[in-house]
Amino acid sequence: MPFKKKTASPMRRNRPRRRATKAAAKNTTESGLSLRVDELTERIDIVLPEVTARVAALEHLLLELNLCTHDDLRRARQFVREQEA
Repeated sequence: MPFKKKTASPMRRNRPRRRATKAAAKNTTESGLSLRVDELTERIDIVLPEVTARVAALEHLLLELNLCTHDDLRRARQFVREQEA
């Protein structure tokens, strides 16, 4: 039985083979740091509203139980703002 001849597929192109070259390495410390910063920013965006809600609930309880006044809370917030600056 004779062997069948292999015919070239019309869809296939013969590309010249080249030696593989390494791509230029990225600065891994910069990309790693930017990924870390993005991750931390995302975590803060998730946690911050929850912390804010808890502080508001505590302030509400303090006022409801007459443990402090609105002026006390206002002065406390002002103190925190001054400490941050």
